[in-house]
Amino acid sequence: MTEQDEIIFRLQGSVGMVTLNRPYALNALTHEMCLALDSKLAEWEGDSRIKLVLVEGAGDRAFCAGGDIIKLYEEGRKGADYPYHFYRDEYLLNARIKHFSKPYISFIDGIVMGGGVGVSVHGSHRVATERTLFAMPESGIGLFPDVGGSYFLPRCPGETGMYVGLTGARLKADDAVFLGISNSYVHSEKLKSLEAALVTADYTDNIHHEIDVIIGQFSDHPGDAPIIERLKQIDHHFGQFSVAEIIKSLQEDGDDWCLKTADMLLTKSPTSMKVSFEELRRGASMEFDDCMRMEFRMVNRIIQGVDFYEGTRAAVVDKDRAPKWLPPTLEEISDADVQAYFAPLEQGDLY
Repeated sequence: MTEQDEIIFRLQGSVGMVTLNRPYALNALTHEMCLALDSKLAEWEGDSRIKLVLVEGAGDRAFCAGGDIIKLYEEGRKGADYPYHFYRDEYLLNARIKHFSKPYISFIDGIVMGGGVGVSVHGSHRVATERTLFAMPESGIGLFPDVGGSYFLPRCPGETGMYVGLTGARLKADDAVFLGISNSYVHSEKLKSLEAALVTADYTDNIHHEIDVIIGQFSDHPGDAPIIERLKQIDHHFGQFSVAEIIKSLQEDGDDWCLKTADMLLTKSPTSMKVSFEELRRGASMEFDDCMRMEFRMVNRIIQGVDFYEGTRAAVVDKDRAPKWLPPTLEEISDADVQAYFAPLEQGDLY
């Protein structure tokens, strides 16, 4: 498959259509896809014929399951520059989507994780379906909730963003809509009809409202979000002042869900847990562009470390699910160690 095949651009009426076209890899983003989408969005933003952009994933399993983690693992282990270039350009793409002046609609039908969240959640319209499966699983592979996670997760209701960011919990459409990850729900069988309606509409200067009305005509209620039943517990336990206190609070609760959640957290990279906690607390009071600069500082240090490669090996390469984190415990990671991830970069910030 050629580079051009991996992401397809076409015009339908006044709509710029984007298809993430790696269904065999759950439409995971490559560096080339990030560059191509960023370039095309820049072109379309200046094209008066294009009124809106619609992004979808090929196949029926995933919108986009993340970044091309295997290549990042292989290149990073060799000490190559690829991971630095990938993350820089991915984050610049996330920023372009956030600031895109035209409606940006994503059909998040199927799996949407990591990098897939970054090319959907920052757009104006995020359409979930009954097949949506959302997660930010980075702490399980020695990374952190990036692609703007430091901005959108703290803005979820209560402490749900901290819960999702630390645990990597997998959520379906009802929870995704409640959290604001998605802002509408449409059954997958209606997506083609919705697309046709968006393509054939005659838009005016009130286009965002007109799109809301069109999507509303195809929307259904996703159902009651299961996470609502746990809101009080999530707010109490994940509102603590450190990762260690969160785990202790969960353990002392005694509830089965709390104990299982504490056990889950103890399987994650201790470094990732502490760095992610700090990231999300900081991001709650930061503007989007400052969040992206912060994340780029963080990922530069992650690339130079150990846990990202060990976590990826255990989860994706060898699949033994037995990572050997370094350091292996929360207690061995000092506050100074954590703060070092947020220090300015000698080679300069993201922008």
